[in-house]
Amino acid sequence: MRVRRVGLLALALSSVFLLSACNPSGDAAEDFPGVPGASEAEAVDVEAGDDPADDEEETESSADGPVVVWWADGGQIALTISGSSTCPVVGEQIRVLEKAGEGNRVAIDLVQRPEDQVCTMDLVPHTTLFWTPVTVTTTEPLVVEVAGYEIEVPIK
Repeated sequence: MRVRRVGLLALALSSVFLLSACNPSGDAAEDFPGVPGASEAEAVDVEAGDDPADDEEETESSADGPVVVWWADGGQIALTISGSSTCPVVGEQIRVLEKAGEGNRVAIDLVQRPEDQVCTMDLVPHTTLFWTPVTVTTTEPLVVEVAGYEIEVPIK
C-alpha cells in the first residue's frame, strides 16, 4: 500500500513539473548578454572573436537588426538584438499571431525603458530565449515580428 502511494505522489509531482514547463504566458524563459554559445547557459562574446558551437545554429550579432533562430532543437526561440550594454534590448513576451498552417507567425514584445534612462553608447548583443509556443511549428518557416522588423526563421 505504501509503495502505491509513493508511486502516485511521484506521478503527481512529475505532472506538475511538466505542466509548469509549458509556460503558457509567453514570458521570456531566459536572457543573457552575448549570443548563444557552446551550451545553452553559455554566452559568447562576439567582439572577443569567440565562435558559437558547431552543434547549434549559428547566431551572430547584427547592428542592422535582430537575429532570430530556433534553439534547443526547436523547443525554444532565441532572439539576439544589439543595444547598449547598460540598457540591453530584452525580449519580454512572445505572442502567437497566426498558428501553424495559417501563417506560423509570432510577435515578440520588448521591455520598455524610460526615455530619460541614461545608457552607454556602445553596441553589444543580448539574447532572450522563449519557449516555442505549442501552436507554431518548426516544420514551416516562422515569421517573427520584433522591433519593426519581420524576420523569417527557416524550417528546422
